[in-house]
Amino acid sequence: MPELPEVETVRVQLEPLLTGRTVVEAGSHPSPKFLPAREIVDYRFETLDRRGKFLIFALRSGGVSAKDSGERSSLELVVHLGMTGRLAVDGPPNKENPYLRAWWSLDDESTLEFMDVRRFGRIRVVEPGDYGSIPTLAHAGPEPFDPEFDGRAFWEQLRRSRRSIKTQLLSQRPVAGVGNIYADEALWLARINPKVRRLGRERAAVLLDAIREVLEAGLRNGGTTLRDYRQVDGTEGSNQNELNVYGRGSYPCRRCSATLKSYHLDGRTTTWCPRCQRK
Repeated sequence: MPELPEVETVRVQLEPLLTGRTVVEAGSHPSPKFLPAREIVDYRFETLDRRGKFLIFALRSGGVSAKDSGERSSLELVVHLGMTGRLAVDGPPNKENPYLRAWWSLDDESTLEFMDVRRFGRIRVVEPGDYGSIPTLAHAGPEPFDPEFDGRAFWEQLRRSRRSIKTQLLSQRPVAGVGNIYADEALWLARINPKVRRLGRERAAVLLDAIREVLEAGLRNGGTTLRDYRQVDGTEGSNQNELNVYGRGSYPCRRCSATLKSYHLDGRTTTWCPRCQRK
């Protein structure tokens, strides 16, 4: 958490608030994970994109005082929300907030704030497209809604590993943006056991369709709020009300009424139906 639907919801809401705005002051928590936030004073937000679970802010030098503006006229601010990160646009920064990890004062007197209770989030400032210092982003697989990414291409990605299918999805390499919640949901929808290590081409295509279906539901519902996730305006998502399997261990399967099972698979809690998702 947050996964693709939550990050994309944040991106869509932030874009009209930030596009064209220039950073006039910045500050951060002293942790090296957040210090790069201070590097973008006098840079203007040009566009806001998403890659997997990462937000990527395209920046352009907005003044002669920008650091190395002659050589670094363009930069990217890359933000990963971790487990409990949240971005919001407000008035002056509340520096007394114990969970405020970074903030950027803008030229319209608003402030972009990054709060993170558990400090698992992180911030990087890089040259455009240079993600060598962010391995998960650098090696992320295709975007799930890429029209050129089909069942065969997904199958080819999955064939590269012998790990369980659930663990492969969480690695971000076969497809970007899927985490624990939507992996459980997609595997249940596709009737695939999370421990399976190999899928045929047809089942891979079914799983890709299921991934797209559960991600679309998450986007439609503004994301899944289980504890910390909030949209930019502070409201909760509603997709938690439509989950079929995640977090429902010991409850009846909504498809066959068998009791759902939960266990730790490669360190992550996994819930599945022993009847619908036989190995």
